[in-house]
Amino acid sequence: MMVTGLAAVLLAIAFLLTLVSIIQPLAKRLEISETVLLALAGIVLGGAASLIVRSSATDLLDGAAEALIYFPINSEAFLLIFLPILVFQGAMAIDVRRLAHETATVLLLAVVAVVVSTATIGFALYPFAGQSLVVCLLLGSIVATTDPSAVAGIFREIGAASRLTRLVEGEALLNDAAAIAIFAILLASVTSHRHIHLGEAVVDFASAFGGAIVVGVCLGRLTLLLIAGLGGAPAAEITLTLALPYTVYILCDEMLGFSGVVATAAAGLTVSAYGPSTFRPQVWRFLNDLWQQLVFWAGSLVFLLASMLVPRLLIGMTRWDCVLILIASVAGLLARGAVVFGLLPILAFTKLSPPVPTPFKATMVWGGLRGAITLALALAVTENQSVSSPVAHFIGIIATGFVLITLLVNGTTLRSLVLFLKLDQLSPIDQAIRQQILGIGLGEVAERTRVMSDELGFSEQTRIGVISRIEKRAEKERAANNFESALSDRARVNIALITIANQERSLLLDLFRIQGLSRRVMETLLRTAEAMSDGARLEGRYGYVKALKRRLQPPLRFRIAQDLHSRFHFDEPLMYAMMERFEMLIIAHLVSLSLQRFVRQRMEPTLGPRITEIVSEVLGRQRKLLDDALETLRLHYSGYSEALESRILRQIALRLEDEEYDALQADNLISEELHRELHRDIERRSARLEAPLRFNLKSGIEQRMRAFPAFNGVPDSVLHTLSRKVAMRFVSPGEVLFKRGQKVRTVYAQVAGLAEVHLPEREILFGSGDLIGAASVIRSERMPGTVRALQFSHLLAIPKPVFERLIHDYPIVQRLIIARSNKRADGLLDPYVLQTAEGVRLAPSQDMRRIVSP
Repeated sequence: MMVTGLAAVLLAIAFLLTLVSIIQPLAKRLEISETVLLALAGIVLGGAASLIVRSSATDLLDGAAEALIYFPINSEAFLLIFLPILVFQGAMAIDVRRLAHETATVLLLAVVAVVVSTATIGFALYPFAGQSLVVCLLLGSIVATTDPSAVAGIFREIGAASRLTRLVEGEALLNDAAAIAIFAILLASVTSHRHIHLGEAVVDFASAFGGAIVVGVCLGRLTLLLIAGLGGAPAAEITLTLALPYTVYILCDEMLGFSGVVATAAAGLTVSAYGPSTFRPQVWRFLNDLWQQLVFWAGSLVFLLASMLVPRLLIGMTRWDCVLILIASVAGLLARGAVVFGLLPILAFTKLSPPVPTPFKATMVWGGLRGAITLALALAVTENQSVSSPVAHFIGIIATGFVLITLLVNGTTLRSLVLFLKLDQLSPIDQAIRQQILGIGLGEVAERTRVMSDELGFSEQTRIGVISRIEKRAEKERAANNFESALSDRARVNIALITIANQERSLLLDLFRIQGLSRRVMETLLRTAEAMSDGARLEGRYGYVKALKRRLQPPLRFRIAQDLHSRFHFDEPLMYAMMERFEMLIIAHLVSLSLQRFVRQRMEPTLGPRITEIVSEVLGRQRKLLDDALETLRLHYSGYSEALESRILRQIALRLEDEEYDALQADNLISEELHRELHRDIERRSARLEAPLRFNLKSGIEQRMRAFPAFNGVPDSVLHTLSRKVAMRFVSPGEVLFKRGQKVRTVYAQVAGLAEVHLPEREILFGSGDLIGAASVIRSERMPGTVRALQFSHLLAIPKPVFERLIHDYPIVQRLIIARSNKRADGLLDPYVLQTAEGVRLAPSQDMRRIVSP
């Protein structure tokens, strides 16, 4: 009995998935690209199915063969079902920050190379093909898109340089979009028999890309905001990521007229950039694993199904077609080589992109394989009823032959080229670090093996044999170790700072597992940790410190909240911004302590005491800046600070408790029922801690104003009224309060911190208890010098009209301010950083300027 209908289709899919499962390990064993082997299997399968259907001797297999030949999928289904998955996962798997440094190179390969390849192949075929120039260019656009799956798979398997893999994958994000956009313009010209206007085509191309990027980023961020509001429902969060690529792709491609591929790539890059700070770490790991599995199924099936069409597309092939295929292949290779070797050096010369080594260029040229998307576009032409039979025949055969040549020639020799160019070998820096790590690590492994063998009761002879081998390896690596000579101190410091930044990111992700921590805070911390890593990689210690200081600067949202508070007395935005800043500083403070332990315990044995001392100094400056910023807030919101720290510690304790119960259940010491009950109890207690803490933004302002010497003669009732008219301002080191010659519109009462005014003859410091700008208001003069904060400072902003009314009603305030100003000018007044709750005034340290300098 023959299986037909939907059952036959499902059976065919099951058969193809089984075949895919067999091909993957077989390709690894034969050291052949998995994509090449899939293509060969698809071609053989498609040819065999055609023979079975035509043969009368195999009636038993006719049903299965017909299900494969007439599989209900066309070119539109290829693009709609498989392309969003492949593009979205490719974008989501890319490190956006690392790719950003290669933007110019990727755009060159993805857009310029596609345009050049289209033109070169089209003009090369035009004199020989017997077709119009538009048809030849249409073929060029079809074969211009590269398939990175085979190339990236080979690179990963043999351990090629990560930058080479990143360039190939980054190119793949956009070259499909560029090729499909050009293909659509040319196909419309062929089917409607109208000429192409170059200016109009360029505008359409640019709008398709620009509009798609905006839509992709916006919908990606909207999806992440929706996920953040779901309240920790992993299944729902992951489902939204599956809906996102199809929504973006179809919305742009079918409704808005933008590039669906670009929009999907933009959405995937958005999720890649902000996903780690939106999803809980365990959910993020599962999400990546799930998408890798989905793209394995989709990529394998699309290649297998497309390859099965090859025998059908090659029907009627002639010897002249072989010549045309050869012309197109050579032209495509020359075009790609001209772009890579001709234009990439220009990008490097103009500093638009880091230089690309020559072996990388050679590999990128030879690795321009074509695959399933090319076959799907060729199929779209052959299926189009408005395309004449000679054009469809020409496109189908030449495009299919082009794909086969790149797969069977380039694909099978790419591995040998990579090995010949030694791109699988570690860089000198990584090789030196490898020897250092092995020399130290194997000694630890030998000791742990000795302890473990004693516990498990292995015989003395076995133990000595195994441990002696490990010790010999360690001795060999120590003898070959050239770590000290291979790397300069500066290089080792840079490596250490990159390692610290990456370790900080790991610590933050571990903390993010705690329920109740702000996603926005974690997003800020994770993003700045990546910025510190990039800064250390590009500019060394200076880049790391510069990125760190940017983290401690109040963000735009905080500054806007301060302006709303100051101008319109809207307190809510500043209150929430203050809560987030409190949490960010406390978490960064906790992480900085862990990093110092990490440096002492893990990095010093590898990098040595001298490098560790330099790195510890950088971390010490980081710790000092954090302490200054945090102490400024703690001084006046000590109750909120203690409550927040207590809540974070309780959340950590709950997570540790949950992990303990997981370990007991894994060791079968408690039943599943008891484990579930204990877990539910922890969830209930954790939910009670998730409610955000609130504090009164203006609490204590009146008491703080009473501490100012200038207000000693002012009645309490007046200070109470005044406290309702002032606004708070928090400034960072280096922030300018007044410029030289500026009119004073606000008097700043300095509660905590330190500021400095630059005068032609000397510099004057303002500390706790000083009124900045008050003397200039009294004397009706402009600011005599630029006033800049030296520390994180807490200020009370008094509007000029309010201050003038105060000194008019209470002349004693004016006399006290003038007397204090004269004392300061005569050097008789020492500034204070802050006044503690106990009334103790702290003077600035002698190395203040060294701490706050870059």
